[in-house]
Amino acid sequence: MTTITSLGKKQSSFLQGTQGGLSIAIGYLPVAITFGLLAKSTGLSLSETVMMSLIVFAGASQYISLSLIAVGTGVIEIIFTTFIVNIRHFLMSASLSEKVEDDPLWKKALYSFGLTDETFTVASTKEGTVNASYLFGLMLISYASWVVNSGIGYVIGASLPTTVQESMGIALYAMFIGLLIPSLKKHRKVLFLAVLAAILNSLCYASQAISTGWAIVLSTIVSAVLVELFYLKVESKEVNHNG
Repeated sequence: MTTITSLGKKQSSFLQGTQGGLSIAIGYLPVAITFGLLAKSTGLSLSETVMMSLIVFAGASQYISLSLIAVGTGVIEIIFTTFIVNIRHFLMSASLSEKVEDDPLWKKALYSFGLTDETFTVASTKEGTVNASYLFGLMLISYASWVVNSGIGYVIGASLPTTVQESMGIALYAMFIGLLIPSLKKHRKVLFLAVLAAILNSLCYASQAISTGWAIVLSTIVSAVLVELFYLKVESKEVNHNG
């Protein structure tokens, strides 16, 4: 009887997670399709496009990878760049670990793969604690939407005229701008970071001292450190002045 009750609870939690992830799956649809279109224009094959979504499952990182692949960046530079982009996942994982029930390590390893900005938001805002079944339902439907629609986007892209496929490269940069603008409006620090990183990357590109990939990695790290140090110094002066 206890086993049946436990199984029913797990199924109920899984369905709740699936329902919670339905809106995410719908939201992923246009973004994933666009990724598939851009992957086709970048020169990836259908299997490579789907495998990237299967293995990486990180929208921003996959888009950045496409732009780096387009300019012939090496594997190591791509790995470093995507690591920097996704470093926020350490904080999200630490925060979510306080909300989930005590699960075996292997379960945590499985559902940690499905942690994205969207799944984290839904799980963290749910009332009470969440269990592994809920997270599996939430992340599985989101993951399936991203992977399937990436492939659909590629197939659609393959049927487009060659001129349209080639012009899709512009859409990649337009999407980056679209992702950046809302953050610029909310946080001045992001504006300084973006401008400084762009300047440093341009200087590295002009000097041709290092490759494009390493220029992006170093520009991002250096600008982040400099901006953070600047803000720490400003905050320290304000505290001393008020004190």
